[in-house]
Amino acid sequence: MEAQIEESISESSHKENRSVTAEELQSRNKKTGLMLSRKRVLEQLERSTDERYSELLRRTLADLDSQIVAIGD
Repeated sequence: MEAQIEESISESSHKENRSVTAEELQSRNKKTGLMLSRKRVLEQLERSTDERYSELLRRTLADLDSQIVAIGD
């Protein structure tokens, strides 16, 4: 999943140069924020020793993934 998301970001940065609408810019910024949150949650999950907290982090990660997919390119 992470590789697909990174590939999506790379592809969008290599598209032909054209004017970016305010809506597209807002969408990109939201996606970037979600990606940063996803990375932080993943790091916390890797360090977590509390199973209940880990479960919360897994649900949060799944929610972030669904939001990223919903934004698309």
